[in-house]
Amino acid sequence: MKKLLLSIAMLLALSISLSSCRDENKADSAEETAENAVNETEVAMKDAGEATEGASEAVENAADATGEAVEGAVDATGEAIETAVDATGEAIETAVDATGEAIETAADATVEVAEDAADKVKGDE
Repeated sequence: MKKLLLSIAMLLALSISLSSCRDENKADSAEETAENAVNETEVAMKDAGEATEGASEAVENAADATGEAVEGAVDATGEAIETAVDATGEAIETAVDATGEAIETAADATVEVAEDAADKVKGDE
């Protein structure tokens, strides 16, 4: 029973530590993951209490719940990373587009200045 409680405590600590590193936009997702982990832990604890004769079955259920909670935390972390990568890609694309437009504007202005200078030189002759 002590091992089960220690496993549950370790699961909660793991899910909280993974949640704290996420983007603020994913805070709801992290809270849901933590709530899911708590709910699954409660289910595992109830199963362990009811299974006095089948202690090995309760431990197995707790291990399954722990695995599912860890998978949920990993999935949520993966989604947060994907969102960050997408946002970074979009920011880079926007910067590239803005730089291209600035270069085109500068080139057009340079051409206009050169044409004006050429017209002035032709006019002075």
